[in-house]
Amino acid sequence: MSGDAPAAAQPVAVTAAAVLSPLGDRLDGFTAALLAGRSAVRMPSGDADGPAEGWPLPVAALDDFVLGSWAERHLAGSPDTAALLRRVAGRAALPARTAACVALRAVLDAGLEPGGGWGEETALLVAGSNLALAHQAATVLGHHAAPGRLRASYALTHLDVDAVGAVSEVTGVRGEGWTVGGASASGTIALLQGARMIASGWARRVLVVAPAAELSPVEAEAFRRTGAMAHGALRGTPERMCRPFDRDRQGFVRGEAAAAVVLESAAAARSRGAEVLAEVAGHGQRLDARRGTEPDARGQAAAMRAALRSAGLTAEEVDYVNAHGTGSVLGDEVEAASLREVFGERPSLRINSTKPLTGHCLSAAGLVEAVAVIGQLRAGSAHPNPNLDHPVDPGLPLVGTRAERHPMRTALSNSFAFGGVNASVVLRLPGTARAAAPAHPNPDHT
Repeated sequence: MSGDAPAAAQPVAVTAAAVLSPLGDRLDGFTAALLAGRSAVRMPSGDADGPAEGWPLPVAALDDFVLGSWAERHLAGSPDTAALLRRVAGRAALPARTAACVALRAVLDAGLEPGGGWGEETALLVAGSNLALAHQAATVLGHHAAPGRLRASYALTHLDVDAVGAVSEVTGVRGEGWTVGGASASGTIALLQGARMIASGWARRVLVVAPAAELSPVEAEAFRRTGAMAHGALRGTPERMCRPFDRDRQGFVRGEAAAAVVLESAAAARSRGAEVLAEVAGHGQRLDARRGTEPDARGQAAAMRAALRSAGLTAEEVDYVNAHGTGSVLGDEVEAASLREVFGERPSLRINSTKPLTGHCLSAAGLVEAVAVIGQLRAGSAHPNPNLDHPVDPGLPLVGTRAERHPMRTALSNSFAFGGVNASVVLRLPGTARAAAPAHPNPDHT
């Protein structure tokens, strides 16, 4: 089919996977929290008044994130880099601040020195558009109340490319760079575009960053009015409000998180002795050819099949699927149908959704979940679907309410967005040989 990426002769190596989340700001801690089934979803503290009945809305928020404190923890041995981070991003909007921090973490984890010569041959992709909506709304209201106090810097801070500039300056990346927008699929599309750049030879290395996206009360209320957001039942136990693939699901819960990965050609990773955490083996992206919010199983299945073809895999060779799984009343039903269409009856497959634990991180969701996939592949365990009491499709091989030990080498991660944008990516452990699947001596892992 036209548009499919051919199977790459050489895999695209992931040499760093960083996250900034309420569940943790290092890969190992984030993975441990996921496997423990720990949810970051809470009701907001402080003044919870909102514009309509049903407020306040639950959220997995970065309430404890302070750039200076993050710098003290992560850059204690690099005072010059910490000072640069504070100067460049200290007064930026939340998306640019989180992007700069998580990008630095990824660069350091990849064994690269911020500002080093490697940046000349490295490209930068920042996932998302309309990132700083809360910042924009607050500035507009402030300007209306006191026009003379408007900061000239707003000319920059309202732009998505502020995150590009902030990341570029603190890391020293000087190759190509731009933002990649695709609503809730932005993170996955940025990841697959980075892999394409490596496979095509356009770049030796790509830093892919998904900043934390923020909504103003206006966008949040619009989501609520469409019926897409959970807001009614279980308000006393907000961590149970996001219920992907459960009969009693009521919508998504918003999350705030950022993620970053370093992609390299296998040759580039080998030449500097870098550890390869995982490989991007394939990817697919398809449109539904219609405007709106309703999902389409045909487009979703087409994206998954395109990803499998580009990886040279059959559906039977996939061990695990990280579903888009938002908890949407219609969306989960459609995704369940598309998963059945692609994978059929596969008792050995495992499917989960990360969103009950992290919330729906909007444009960052796809990359945050790709990091979650890498963590689970390396741990050999799939995190629970903690709120799955009554599966909407009992035939789907969904992980239960406890984590499961599961032999996994190859995973598929889905992101399906408003506007009919569907994207899937295949991630696998390093190496092409597939070991025989071991038995399940202890299927439950806690």
